[in-house]
Amino acid sequence: MNLIKYKNIFLGFSGALVAVSAAALLAFGLVPGADLTGGTRWQVKFAQNVSASAVVEILKAAGADSSAQAGAAATINEEGVVTIRLGPIDEPLHAAYQTALGALGEVSELNFSSIGSTVGAELRRKAVYAVLFVLLGISLYIAWAFRKVSAPVKSWKYGAVTLATLFHDVAIPTGLLAALGAWKGIEIDTNFIVALLVVMGFSVHDTIVVFDRIRENLLNLRAGRRVDSGGAGKQSGADFAEVINASVRETFTRSVNTSLTLVVVLFALIIAGPSSLFYFTLVILVGTVVGTYSSIFVASPLLYLLGRRARGA
Repeated sequence: MNLIKYKNIFLGFSGALVAVSAAALLAFGLVPGADLTGGTRWQVKFAQNVSASAVVEILKAAGADSSAQAGAAATINEEGVVTIRLGPIDEPLHAAYQTALGALGEVSELNFSSIGSTVGAELRRKAVYAVLFVLLGISLYIAWAFRKVSAPVKSWKYGAVTLATLFHDVAIPTGLLAALGAWKGIEIDTNFIVALLVVMGFSVHDTIVVFDRIRENLLNLRAGRRVDSGGAGKQSGADFAEVINASVRETFTRSVNTSLTLVVVLFALIIAGPSSLFYFTLVILVGTVVGTYSSIFVASPLLYLLGRRARGA
């Protein structure tokens, strides 16, 4: 596998995906859920078919809180799950609404959450901080962990490449959610933030595996030991591109197999899991695939380009 030979293709493909994701985010934005803005998100299911307008009318007639009534809205998905959105309500009003919905027939509650606007704003702010701190913290840690490898790439550049790949892995699922928000009204909530953190953790694991093998091969070269370049191998004069290619070959099967085990589980959850976790699982699935790709086909070429620049090539 001559990864470096085709680096422009791999990096170009990733760049195109990030550009499309950024365009979707700028064009559509993200639809924040109730737990990030404040309000109530309530999912119920009726034993028979009902209309969204009938649900809203029942809620407006039953409530005593005019502010909650003013924002009442309901949507129904293909599985018959009714998602109701209201302003923040307390438990007595929740119970009153649930009783009122019984006029439309037998109803079962699937999910209910109500968050005040102040708490929602705080959760939104902390979610942004969590993602930023994880990105920065992981990058700084890797720069420190690779401090003993100084040639041909300084250790801080390992951290910079990791930051770039993590941004890549976060940007693409976010762009997907922006498109789904415009197309199907999908909202982002704290589950989405958790999914992104899971993606970053899994992606950086694969990236570290590849980088660590590159580090080992560079140290072997310093000691005059042979590095398998796919052919006869070379001694300490081996080119940095050959070191990267050899390192990727040595870790490729492990990275792909590890990711496949998670992909199989995620597909099972998408097919047979609860509908409330569908988009949460989808984000992790897309992020896992993208993260595996970036760990091999983005991080290594970027590291090579930084190493080549360091040598003045």
